[in-house]
Amino acid sequence: MRGCEGNLCMMNNAIILLLFQGGGAAGGGLGIFLLLPLLFIFATFYFQQRKTKKWQEVLGNLKNGDRVTTSGGIRGLVIALKDDAVHLRVPPDNLRLEVAKASITAINREEEEKKPS
Repeated sequence: MRGCEGNLCMMNNAIILLLFQGGGAAGGGLGIFLLLPLLFIFATFYFQQRKTKKWQEVLGNLKNGDRVTTSGGIRGLVIALKDDAVHLRVPPDNLRLEVAKASITAINREEEEKKPS
């Protein structure tokens, strides 16, 4: 046996037969079931990457006066911006906190809050 070792060679032959099997009634659609997980993984990564890019763009457009919520549940008003951090004014004592931009999970702009009912 050139390049094969017993059961490994038989398993390889069985896989090759299943992959290249003709359009028979019993197993003709097996090839598509082998490709479905790959398509699912590709779609998952593609849409997650689009969502991440869109959120990074939103964080890049952050400005003073925006109301934000952090991943820790802190809600405050943006009063200053840095490259990778923002300064928040947090009620009721008007505390000034510096938090990482990456910790911001939601943005509520003033214009969106004053929509006509």
